[in-house]
Amino acid sequence: MQKFAENLPTRVKKTTDEVFSEPQRLHKVLASCGFGSRRAMEELILAGRITVNRMPAEIGQKVGPGDEVRINGEPVKIRFTEPQPRVLLYHKPAGEIVSRDDPEGRASVFDRLPPIHGAKWISIGRLDFNTEGLLLFTNSGELANRLMHPRYEVEREYAVRIIGELSEAQIQEMKNGVELEDGPVRCEKLLDGGGEGVNHWYHITIQEGRNREVRRLFEALGLMVSRLIRTRYGVVNMPSVAKRGDVIELEQAELATLIKSVGLKMSGGATEKAPEKTLRLPLGKKKTNGSMPTEAPKPKKGVRFKVDRKSAPQSPKANLPPTEAPADESNAAAPSETPRHRSGRRGLYGRKNQKQIKREQESEVRDQGSERIGRR
Repeated sequence: MQKFAENLPTRVKKTTDEVFSEPQRLHKVLASCGFGSRRAMEELILAGRITVNRMPAEIGQKVGPGDEVRINGEPVKIRFTEPQPRVLLYHKPAGEIVSRDDPEGRASVFDRLPPIHGAKWISIGRLDFNTEGLLLFTNSGELANRLMHPRYEVEREYAVRIIGELSEAQIQEMKNGVELEDGPVRCEKLLDGGGEGVNHWYHITIQEGRNREVRRLFEALGLMVSRLIRTRYGVVNMPSVAKRGDVIELEQAELATLIKSVGLKMSGGATEKAPEKTLRLPLGKKKTNGSMPTEAPKPKKGVRFKVDRKSAPQSPKANLPPTEAPADESNAAAPSETPRHRSGRRGLYGRKNQKQIKREQESEVRDQGSERIGRR
């Protein structure tokens, strides 16, 4: 046990490099992050030197995004990717409660939901015991908050059956706002759905989700609600094919539309269409109003200017004028005046070749002068 303590660094890094997508066994996570072998991590767990949520860790224990892991008291942040957003659409029947725990033992909407690995379903809003209709569930807390918080003003649409009918004055009052115990409530839309006998249907739209808000709204006007069905939540409508008790999971396109409607982006594996990249212009080019080039022209290597090979001499001595012998010794060493071949600022052959030509001319003149002197 002592050798493991010696091998463990005195200062533990606070953030792991690897990112995990789902809960993993503790010793496997720490081993893959470079804290030691799996066997060494198991020994440290048995020694009580690793804790999870301030409690001694156990062999085979799994850790997830919300767990706090410490080694020798030093916190280690294990990084997990955000879970893939999922949304379930549930047609709630009357007689079910939107809660996991009920002292009376009534049926719960969570009893019908499919299991989800490494997370839990969050109900987006609530419907009271006698209300039926559309109920949404998600595994994303941020999405649930955006859909429920009043400041985002997500619309809820209900089909309401009441005993009696609304008068014109009552309709106008509902549109202007009705004062309740916890504040005023205003209907964004109100449509007459017709009816027979004493029962009459109305379709109303509100932007809040307070407890029994719709029922209390009609009760404040002296009317009783005999049936209440939620038909829409935000951009999600109750499908006509959904029967009471049916659970339907939104597809990717529907999920993307819902997430975008509340100002969020897809995460955890689902991505939106990437924006088009702006192509870079070649150096020295200016932007134009037309379309940008898709590919920069490739410059030719080693080409700075063009030379007409036909007009160029084949060798340095090809176009040299003939040199005449000097008349006496005084001008024996004088170099002949030979015009230079020029093409541009540096000449046809460049500065280096011009110097070489000049040296060769001077050497030839000296040889001729020495030969005449030797003959005398």
